[in-house]
Amino acid sequence: MLKRYLLCLLALAVIVPGSYAEPPKTRQSDQSDDYHGTTVKDPYRWLEDDNSQETAAWVTEQNKSTFGYLEKIPFRNALKDRLLQLNNYPRYGLPFHYGDNYFFSKNDGLQKQAVWYVQKGLHGTPEVLIDPNQLSTDGTTSLSFITFNKTGTLASYGQSVGGSDWKEIHVLDVTTKKVLDDKVEWAKVTGAAWAGDGFYYSRYDAPKDGHSLSAKNENHKVYFHKVGTPQSEDKLIYEDAKNLQRFHSAGTSEDERFLFIDISDRGIGKDGNAILYKDLSTDSPLQPLIADITDDHFSVVDDLPDGKFLVETNKDAPRGRLVSIDPKTGEWKDIIPQSKDVLSGVSAAGHKLFAHYLQDVSTHIKVFSMSGQLENEVQLPGLGTASGFGGWRDDKEIFYSFSSYNYPATIFSYDIASKKSSLFRKPELAFEPTNYEVSQVFYPSKDGTKVPMFMVHKKGLKKDGNNPTLLFT
Repeated sequence: MLKRYLLCLLALAVIVPGSYAEPPKTRQSDQSDDYHGTTVKDPYRWLEDDNSQETAAWVTEQNKSTFGYLEKIPFRNALKDRLLQLNNYPRYGLPFHYGDNYFFSKNDGLQKQAVWYVQKGLHGTPEVLIDPNQLSTDGTTSLSFITFNKTGTLASYGQSVGGSDWKEIHVLDVTTKKVLDDKVEWAKVTGAAWAGDGFYYSRYDAPKDGHSLSAKNENHKVYFHKVGTPQSEDKLIYEDAKNLQRFHSAGTSEDERFLFIDISDRGIGKDGNAILYKDLSTDSPLQPLIADITDDHFSVVDDLPDGKFLVETNKDAPRGRLVSIDPKTGEWKDIIPQSKDVLSGVSAAGHKLFAHYLQDVSTHIKVFSMSGQLENEVQLPGLGTASGFGGWRDDKEIFYSFSSYNYPATIFSYDIASKKSSLFRKPELAFEPTNYEVSQVFYPSKDGTKVPMFMVHKKGLKKDGNNPTLLFT
């Protein structure tokens, strides 16, 4: 919708050329940098200081010029009203369950933040669990994440104020909808990974008074918070005082037996990236599962009864593969080998593996056994994008969302045994998507590679080469 809006504005620039005026001039400085003997000019770097008076004045003048032009367009408000109408429809997140409680998010249409709901069973009566729009009177407090304990009776959620990266973590009783006394401060680059009577999270030491937005963040630490205790009693799980710039993020396995700590040396290309693991059922220390990661991607998908881990990676497989790793021997074994299509992710549910492939920029979902035997491909509604397919090991039904250029995000349930999808939730729109057609064509590039493209047009359009066409790249 944003792209469509921008294109409308571009079209308006042609329609009302008489109202165009030269934009305010922007000062160019003599700023430059020398990179190994090569001089690179950067005349607009002064605009990177968004706190300077000069930058504020520049923004004011640019807005005055821009909106002075836009406000002269006679049908601007009608266009705005129509766009709002098209965007004003309920949007649902995928349902998922912990214990007997099912959770999902819903935005009524134009709400700033989606509201979270809980219900008993898949077809129970929804109740508001938490409305992020009510976290503050001025609407500047946002919900950054929400996670649940295994029984679905407690929720931990992070909230941020005024767009800050700092998160304050609270705990909510799902049954009573009451916020407990627990409060975790100075959390950043983190979620909350539950295990037993508490959760793992990452934080920095509290900054000095008045320096929360300007102080340098160093020594990212992982803690465990036990529900019902003050933060001062949280247990330090991991830190690396020798590498102060690294991020450390915690996760737990479905059975809560294993703790994983993902170490990021601030991005790909650094040799400090790693994944550590710990068997929480023993007193064993944290150990490296994968060490010295540089340009490769790794993601732990599941743990197996024999103590091995399923890991999705592009190491030695640029299009992606799924391997099992034996932490005792260090042996790797292909479970889903690399194929001709890009493996964008793998999820596990119902004792099956759901491999998400990109084939000519459209999603294809292939279902494998836990040992890597291909069983079937999920029949999606058409060419488009699908997401979801996650769940618990004993689930018999899971959910996914599908969308395309003329197919609004629609939620389907998938029966793992019958291998069939059923419509679960379809949005009601202010226009009829079936009045439009989407087709895929291929155009050869210079080296002969066929580049996939989508054509979107009104149904029945005569393709005679005379239709005005907008090209997205």
